[in-house]
Amino acid sequence: MSSDPNATSKNARRTPQQQRGAQRMQTMLAAAAEVIAENGYDAATMTAIAARSASSIGALYQYFPNKDAIVRALRVLYGEEMESRWDGLIVVAEGLSVQELSDRIIDLMVDFSTQHPAYFAVLNASLNYRRDADARLRLRERFGRAFQQKQPALNDEQALRLANVALQVVKSLNPLLSQADAAERMQLVAEFKLVLSGYLNSRLA
Repeated sequence: MSSDPNATSKNARRTPQQQRGAQRMQTMLAAAAEVIAENGYDAATMTAIAARSASSIGALYQYFPNKDAIVRALRVLYGEEMESRWDGLIVVAEGLSVQELSDRIIDLMVDFSTQHPAYFAVLNASLNYRRDADARLRLRERFGRAFQQKQPALNDEQALRLANVALQVVKSLNPLLSQADAAERMQLVAEFKLVLSGYLNSRLA
């Protein structure tokens, strides 16, 4: 144990500073999401993001060296939140009918994109970035196990294939939603629910 009487107070002072730094970073990311949602990724500027977050441009660059770094951080945040939502759905999947599960899968994606208007722009930004392949596989394996609860005859390979197809259907909805107005979005959601429920009913019945 350190004999320095000031060691404890020094360590104690770091925590509020770290918390303030984390809060400042979150404020900047929230501001960046607003600017990107309004103007698109290409038109968004570091100057506009700094102004929206009530920060100096120098302070923004202390946290993020460029716009790509901001978008990567937003992708991480969105990925973590999305994974948490998927986990919550998988937990209750056993108590849902196939139709209910299909609808909830589509609704989850639509609700997320509605609550995060920058999501599509962030997702489609041209960056040298890939989400962790292991994380994607874990999600699909968990969905596969949820499908096996509905149809115990499925082996692991079949269940994983179903999960891959189902999530690819959901993923393919994203670019259509990003370009549609509110009325068209409702129609697209209804069509994709038909597609997904038809597929899962045919495999899990």
